[in-house]
Amino acid sequence: MRETTGATGEGTRAVRAGLPEPVKNEPTLPGPVFAAHFHLPGDVEGPYTYGRDENPTWTLLERAVGELEAPGQDDVQTLVFASGMAAISSVLFSQLRAGDTVVMPDDGYQALPLVHEQLRAYGIQVRTAPTGGDAQLAVLEGARLLWIETPSNPGLDVCDIRRLADAAHARGALVAVDNTLATPLGQRPLELGADFSVASGTKQLTGHGDVLLGYVSGRDAEAMAAVRRWRKLVGAIPGPMEAWLAHRSIATLQLRVERQSANALAVAEALRDWPEELGVRYPGLPGDPSHKTASQQMRRFGCVVSFTLPTRARAERFLDALRLVDDATSFGGVRSTAERRGRWGGDAVPDGFVRFSAGAEDTEDLVADVRRALRESAG
Repeated sequence: MRETTGATGEGTRAVRAGLPEPVKNEPTLPGPVFAAHFHLPGDVEGPYTYGRDENPTWTLLERAVGELEAPGQDDVQTLVFASGMAAISSVLFSQLRAGDTVVMPDDGYQALPLVHEQLRAYGIQVRTAPTGGDAQLAVLEGARLLWIETPSNPGLDVCDIRRLADAAHARGALVAVDNTLATPLGQRPLELGADFSVASGTKQLTGHGDVLLGYVSGRDAEAMAAVRRWRKLVGAIPGPMEAWLAHRSIATLQLRVERQSANALAVAEALRDWPEELGVRYPGLPGDPSHKTASQQMRRFGCVVSFTLPTRARAERFLDALRLVDDATSFGGVRSTAERRGRWGGDAVPDGFVRFSAGAEDTEDLVADVRRALRESAG
């Protein structure tokens, strides 16, 4: 693999992450390897035997993500999955057994309550507490695994990863952090003491709204072997084309994150200064309840802003009035999106709650569009 550890800039690292050694007349990033099986005469040996186990295209992507999550740390392994939920499930179900206890956020990703149901069906006790105020500390005793989501989605609360990780380890618990919203360019959970950094690569990591992907990074060889075994057993593997598209997209991650973070802050400031009280949340705002903790562990504050309009009808008028912003779920894409989050159910948010994902448009155009939509929707 081409050596990039000498580069200190995140943009340089993102552009070159995971690239193989150059070969004359070969592409700098080889195309996707479409293979269910590989030539395998004689004894079973070598890295590639069957398509459910390993694939050269995954290998390059896994190296790239590992270089971003833990630069210069050769002991960190990364595994890619078919989706963010596949990655989440792989950690939970590979590390927990009947009789174990897991601590999870009660304000995290919308699908987590479904996960809670399945865990309980397998005889695993699930305790929950809010992300904000490091509230999970109060329910850690006796837990096998602590699951952290920071910033939380969609409320954007932040907890102190290092404080929680130290407390969990002192009690013999493993720690997993959902790093989807922050990305490795926003925070590095493994450096803050986590055992696993887990994310949906569907969002800002790949950033174009055209790939479903997830990954798990960790440095404990035994724990990661269990995650790998789970991936193999359930077949939660990405397609080679998706893996190749993801690797291609990572090259622009630093550029996208910089613009999207700047746009998110500008939108948050415009919403904060609007004559109405909108309950704006963005960890990058100095007055946000999460800002102090976020500024201690995050290098960038993400692309997502949340706020609340007075009614469901007002929120829907606002979304309809936007011209540069798509009404769509998910977040992290180069095109700005927004949605009334309550339409899905499951999130404890008001009817007028809006999750806004800042894209890579010109900042002035995006802010102007938001202000115009606020004016038009007020009538």
